[in-house]
Amino acid sequence: MTLKERITEDMKNAMRAKDSERLGTIRMITAAIKQREVDERIMLDDAQVLSILDKMIRTRKESIVQFQAGNRADLVEKEGREIALLQAYLPAQLSDDELDGIIAAAMTETGAASIKDMGKVMGIVKAKAQGKADMAVVGAKIKAKLS
Repeated sequence: MTLKERITEDMKNAMRAKDSERLGTIRMITAAIKQREVDERIMLDDAQVLSILDKMIRTRKESIVQFQAGNRADLVEKEGREIALLQAYLPAQLSDDELDGIIAAAMTETGAASIKDMGKVMGIVKAKAQGKADMAVVGAKIKAKLS
């Protein structure tokens, strides 16, 4: 079962259960997937769906920071619940040791020696860790190793 099929099944189950919050979040996911498919005239595979989910999670994390600054605890809580629902579709997250191993292998493969080579390393690591790690954390780790 592909990730898109799983999301569709979960949407049907949420409708049957009359779980409006879960249904709303899943509908946002399907809308984002369909929007990208229509814009690019392609059918998305699991890796591309994961990138959409990553972007949605990152957006909500940024919103939480803004809502906390505005003392909107109700919206912070809502965004937090949406993040939890979105993360349910992501694969198991990599541990720090696994992530460090992937970064080290990518640095060896590209021969990266300075911060100028960060893009090359990031490209390889992103392909292997997409959806399994926070890319902001990955970028910070690579930058620290190359500095």
